[in-house]
Amino acid sequence: MIAFPNAKINIGLNITSKRTDGYHNLSSCFLPLGWKDALEIVPADEFVFTSSGLDIPEDGSTNLCVRAYELLKEKHDIPPVKMHLHKVVPMGAGLGGGSADGAFALKLLNEQFEIGLTKVELEAYAITLGADCPFFIDNQPKLVTGVGEILEDIVLDLSDYLVVAVFPGIHVNTRVAFDGITPKEPGYDIKSALQQPPKDWQGAVVNDFEKTVFAAHPELQSIKLKLLELGADYASMTGTGSAVYGIFDRSTDFETALHDFDSPKVQIKSLELNLS
Repeated sequence: MIAFPNAKINIGLNITSKRTDGYHNLSSCFLPLGWKDALEIVPADEFVFTSSGLDIPEDGSTNLCVRAYELLKEKHDIPPVKMHLHKVVPMGAGLGGGSADGAFALKLLNEQFEIGLTKVELEAYAITLGADCPFFIDNQPKLVTGVGEILEDIVLDLSDYLVVAVFPGIHVNTRVAFDGITPKEPGYDIKSALQQPPKDWQGAVVNDFEKTVFAAHPELQSIKLKLLELGADYASMTGTGSAVYGIFDRSTDFETALHDFDSPKVQIKSLELNLS
């Protein structure tokens, strides 16, 4: 079986409090984005994980697809499999690519071996893999709170828009990004704010990490300003970076937007919001 784990963007990202367990509570809207990896899982005589596409850094941690398999195997009688991940979504970009891979692995294994886990049960497994993972189980627009495990449906009509996502290949140190945050409740209600058109979000719906990350990497702020200059109704960094995106009306000249970034290190995607 094969699936195509997609990226996400954050519309607004506010760190509201620090928990006693060391984690942080957040408030954000997660939106699925049509920038996708490919994940294939087939029965095998022994467990094998392989990958292609973008190089996956060996940082000593187990790939989330492998961890998803090990997690289900602990509780359910599933046989060995061969997993192959073709990596397209850049890592360390704030796009949630690794989290999507882990969540989609859970869903594929559940379907392939007819385990019968419900969406709620899959989300409970997913949160043990990572804070962003539960979102990708339902993979629909959500208001996200807690550490990422509290998900609320939100209806957004963005059918008239596309996203231009720009990844400049910069690695943002997540720990440093968090060190620059003073947790506080946002001065706006995100659910109400997002009922307005995207042009009204700019300056009102914010990513708390931009201040610290832009200070360390001013070229990211330049990308955001360039997207707005090219006609984006709304532009923001996603997650802790370093990808920056602009939401454009479909009538905008995307060829200009896509060719205006001339650095060979920059990946640029004009993408459908994956709202189906």
